[in-house]
Amino acid sequence: MMMRKASAALIFATLLLAACGRPAPDASDKAVDAANPLEVAARERGIVHSGAPEPTGVFERAHDLGRDAMCVVLDGAGQWRFALTAAYGPGLSCRARGEATRDGDNWRLHFADAPGCEAVVHEEEDELRLPGSLPAACATLCPQHASLAGLRLPRASWSEADARDLRIIDGQGNIDRPCGG
Repeated sequence: MMMRKASAALIFATLLLAACGRPAPDASDKAVDAANPLEVAARERGIVHSGAPEPTGVFERAHDLGRDAMCVVLDGAGQWRFALTAAYGPGLSCRARGEATRDGDNWRLHFADAPGCEAVVHEEEDELRLPGSLPAACATLCPQHASLAGLRLPRASWSEADARDLRIIDGQGNIDRPCGG
């Protein structure tokens, strides 16, 4: 029994020492082959990040009270348009549309249906984060004391096609594709 433990310890020590002698991975081993057909298909489908520093795509999460979702599509040079919805239970949700522009490393959302309502948002760890407080002008975006303040939306896709196809229920219960077309 003692011999087996000693043999096992000796084998483990030998393997550990052998691993220490390995050279560090070459930087080329970590590089992604952008021309690889699987990589190209994954980028086109929005499964992996394209490397472009822009908000285009879908941000979405489902929870017990419903679904929060946002689509963002390019709408001219350096400008995007967006639509979002945030659910707070049956019959209680916020809906907003507007434009997004670059603001340093962040994005500035200009809400179309609430003059004077703007928010600087940032994407951190593939999650879009709205600030914890919004200007008073933003209060009209949500009913009954609900708010978009502090909303966090995980990125679901980097694909413009997915963003254009995202379906959101409008105020009358109709299914809408606000970023389509």
